[in-house]
Amino acid sequence: MSTMDIRETDPKHLIAGTTGDWEVIIGLEVHAQVTSQAKLFSGSSTSFGAPPNANVSLVDAAMPGMLPVINEECVKQAIRTGHGLNAVVNPKSVFDRKNYFYPDLPQGYQISQFKQPIVGEGVVEVSIGPDRHGQFEDIEVRIERLHLEQDAGKSIHDQNPTLSYVDLNRSGVALMEIVSKPDMRSADEAKAYVSKLRNIMRYLGTCDGNMEQGSLRADVNVSVRRPGEPFGTRCEIKNVNSIRFIGQAIESEARRQIAILEDGGSIEQETRLFDPNKGETRSMRSKEEAHDYRYFPDPDLLPLEVSPGYILDLKRDLPELPDAKKARYMQELGLSPYDANVLTAEKEKADHFEAMLASGAEAKRAANWVMNEGATSLDIVSPQANTAIVSMVADGTISGKIAKDVLEIVIRVGGDPREIVEAQNLRQVTDTGAIEKAVDDVIADNPDKVEQARLKPTMAGWFVGQVMKAMGGKANPQAVNDLVRAKLGL
Repeated sequence: MSTMDIRETDPKHLIAGTTGDWEVIIGLEVHAQVTSQAKLFSGSSTSFGAPPNANVSLVDAAMPGMLPVINEECVKQAIRTGHGLNAVVNPKSVFDRKNYFYPDLPQGYQISQFKQPIVGEGVVEVSIGPDRHGQFEDIEVRIERLHLEQDAGKSIHDQNPTLSYVDLNRSGVALMEIVSKPDMRSADEAKAYVSKLRNIMRYLGTCDGNMEQGSLRADVNVSVRRPGEPFGTRCEIKNVNSIRFIGQAIESEARRQIAILEDGGSIEQETRLFDPNKGETRSMRSKEEAHDYRYFPDPDLLPLEVSPGYILDLKRDLPELPDAKKARYMQELGLSPYDANVLTAEKEKADHFEAMLASGAEAKRAANWVMNEGATSLDIVSPQANTAIVSMVADGTISGKIAKDVLEIVIRVGGDPREIVEAQNLRQVTDTGAIEKAVDDVIADNPDKVEQARLKPTMAGWFVGQVMKAMGGKANPQAVNDLVRAKLGL
């Protein structure tokens, strides 16, 4: 039985309806803005946040006689992304005209790729989780294609009660459309897949993945079926711009379709929109097929041909990608699969971790710090400062509790952690005499709890906490624990 067959009979991938179980089938078309200073076919800026219609050339506005000229940087970025998706890069691809009419599409067509895309089939390994046991489930999502196309402009409907405006700043911006096979079986799988795509492209530097700025968005195709039956009729949910919303849209649409089918109805193939305020999808228009767009090769653009050597050179120059980095963390650094997954899931986190290693931090301690105490301040506290903190914990200079206090000081006012420890007298107390006195005082003040601890040894932890509190968190925790247990006769 194949991995896909096993997943399709796994109860956790099924949705319970009133008449039995259903399975959701999901495919995604992810639109990723190419990281480039200029647009796909013009020299206009791609900067975000410019005033309306400030980044518009005569080509972008479709003035008569203006001809597109391909931006080589966009081609390079698409090829590099194809390599990152373990996909076939096609030496020859063709740009087509995709014809439809909308106010923010000044040409009346979109330059895209149809039958001959720049990147063909590939595969992405996706880790789902962690679950409540800290475990990840690994699946493979097949890539059908990646093609280059130009973005449309933006229609604005909320600035005037009777008028709509058009901003063409995005018109002509290069997009990579990454089309998956219908391999996902849950909202969690789809969310993890988009997160993995975004992570790969951030590692490569081919898309910044800022969904709130429109740099990454997805069209979500959803259908349902009884387990083992053929695929049902799918509906496409357009332009979902948040990973959380992708999950909500899938769950809402799957429930909608199940309710219709269980009531004896049928699913109409259509394009829908997701309303995050209501948590539901609504109909937008009937779904277009490829023939509705009347594709034909763009007569203003020659076929795009790249040599095998050009493709290979770009592959050689790729950075270490998440899967390879994860494997190295486990094999060379001895990290657990959980740690390696969490550290590589975000490029910034992996970069900070490696900078700490370069500063002399021990791998496991650095990993724990980056994933836990230091996780929310990686953009504020330098790797060198975090290395100093974990190193002082490792050599016994400070306790784990004091380490958190030092981190808060560094976040608030900056400074060298070692100097902070000395200036504020935060060194860990290892004097057994001082610790013993604190233990004796806590025991003497709580005779009732002494008897409880002797009947229930886990109560010793309460005494340890009280001693640590009395000593301002500066006592050596192991020494406190040993003395408490000895004094209580445990």
